[in-house]
Amino acid sequence: MLVSAKEMLDKAREGKYAVGQFNINNLEWTKAILLTAEELKSPVILGVSEGAGKYMTGYKTVVGMVNGMLEELKITVPVALHLDHGSYDGCMKCIEAGFSSVMFDGSHYPIAENIEKTTELVKICRDKGLSIEAEVGSIGGEEDGVVGMGECADPNECKAIADLGIDFLAAGIGNIHGKYPANWPGLSFETLEAVKEKVGDMPLVLHGGTGIPADMIKKAISLGVAKINVNTECQLSFAAATREYIEAGKDQQGKGYDPRKLLAPGTEAIKATVKEKMELFGSVGKA
Repeated sequence: MLVSAKEMLDKAREGKYAVGQFNINNLEWTKAILLTAEELKSPVILGVSEGAGKYMTGYKTVVGMVNGMLEELKITVPVALHLDHGSYDGCMKCIEAGFSSVMFDGSHYPIAENIEKTTELVKICRDKGLSIEAEVGSIGGEEDGVVGMGECADPNECKAIADLGIDFLAAGIGNIHGKYPANWPGLSFETLEAVKEKVGDMPLVLHGGTGIPADMIKKAISLGVAKINVNTECQLSFAAATREYIEAGKDQQGKGYDPRKLLAPGTEAIKATVKEKMELFGSVGKA
């Protein structure tokens, strides 16, 4: 059964580890992440962007697939299904479809409007027992076609949004989505410390977990980051394993073209990436 992400992230913050949000794109992705979480006894958050939701034909399809897998794979660890970078309308649709958590990204609105829309969604999520994440200061890089450099959030704005009753907060600290450029200056721990000071015990979220050096990840966790989002890295490892399979001509041997065989190496590669991240984040055995 899907659970809200609130409890798992409160526990992570207290225990000084982080829970990974791994974005899903299809059946293989979802299965690989759930099996790895179960094997490692780690709580997990399945992230769905609006683009991926559309690709999978809609949020009800996603909820049906995930709920079916939880039952048929006999998953016992806590699993949250979370809308990633949701619009106001996207959040409403996911709440209706049966997601257990949503992120409202109002970071591109003026702060007053961000506050107004977040307040409304907090109330709905409270009533239905869902967890809600909000964002302050846009995260750089590319997300569904939008490109920007990593911005640092204003700690006072973070406090204003945190005080609305959200469960966890994504604050830009120079992190970006996608691959990091060679001249990336690194995470701004000054910003992170200033935000932490303002928002107290609220679990913080680090977007763009692909390519941030391990020591920076560990330091961010020690400063209150309890949720780390990983997407690009799984995509890259899936693509590399699939390329290797095809370049070796294995799709032309026997029934190697069968999608179950063709997609198997990529699926195993996702599992390996998820395992590596769960070990780095410290969530293994915490379910």
